[in-house]
Parts: sequence; C-alpha cells; structure tokens
Amino acid sequence: MRNMTEMTGLPDEELWRLAREGDDEAETVLIERYVRLVKVCARPLFLAGGDGEDLIQEGMFGLMSAVRSFSPEKDASFRTFAERCIRNRLYTAVRSAARSKHFPLNYSVSFDSSDLSDLSGGAADYLRDPEDLIISRERVGEILAAAKNTLSGFEARVLELYLNGCSYNEIAEQVGKTPKSVDNAVQRIRKKLTAYY
Repeated sequence: MRNMTEMTGLPDEELWRLAREGDDEAETVLIERYVRLVKVCARPLFLAGGDGEDLIQEGMFGLMSAVRSFSPEKDASFRTFAERCIRNRLYTAVRSAARSKHFPLNYSVSFDSSDLSDLSGGAADYLRDPEDLIISRERVGEILAAAKNTLSGFEARVLELYLNGCSYNEIAEQVGKTPKSVDNAVQRIRKKLTAYY
C-alpha cells in the first residue's frame, strides 16, 4: 500500500485504477488533483438563486461521477473525461436553476390569474413537493379567512366569484353591478390582502 505522498506522482489512470480497486487515498488524491479544474470551469458561470460555492459543489459532483464512471478503454484521457463530466454537471445545474429562477413569481398567489379556483386544492400541479402543497394550502386558507373578516359583503361575494373563475362581466351580472364596480372591488380586495402576503 502506497502513502499519499507517493500517490501524488502517479498518473491519473493509475490513481483511477487504484481508486476503482477500493483505495480511498488514491481517490482522494485524484479528486484533489482536479479541484482547481472544477473552480476554473465554474468561475465564468452564474447560478440563479445560488452562489459560486454552489457551483463548485455541483462541479465536484461531476468530478466524483467521472472517477466512478471513467472507462480507460475509450479513447479519452481521464482529464478529458473529467472535464466533460464537470462541465456537463455545471451546465445542467445552471439550466435547471434558470428554469426555476422565477419560482416565487410563478407559484405565488395572483389575483390576475384565471386559475385562482385552484387555490383551495388544485395547487399540486404547481408545487414540487408535498410539504410545499400543505404549506401553500394553509397559507391560502389563512389569507382567505383574514380576507373574509376585512372585506365588505359585496367584496366577499366578488372575491368568491372571482376565485371561481368568473370574468368581470359574469360577476357584474350576478351581483347586479357594472363591470367597473367589480373592477374597483377587485382593486380594493388586492389592497386589503397585501397586508397578509
């Protein structure tokens, strides 16, 4: 068994072979050898909602993946393969973060959406995790309960119809008011509800 000092002089493929045979020190030396490459690959990238350390961590996952899946039979050196794995992992993380960077805006309660009837239980389509769904339902329930205490009877009826997906014209017909009155009521409801967001 070699010590770590001896291993630092070994070529990548030899370190990989030893790591593959279960030598944890060889794996550590191989990973430490490429930490700088991870940082170099991560430096020019931006992770929405994250920072440089998050990118380096993603790059390290790519490097560990390279150590575990490298195949010397293919016509690529370990360095080439490791760099490709690191970059792929980083690009995947950046693309994934870019897709969800607007998550708070896309999945918040909006009174401009026609999907407001989903607030009481259909939000599962929008939420990624069951815990988020439960919290969202509780929060929406709190907002609506508070709203009922602060809204006039007319405003409460407008809100109910609005949440059921009715248009301003349909609401106006049902409450016997003009669409402009309904719009004014919706604006007042928004102002009153902003205190609960």
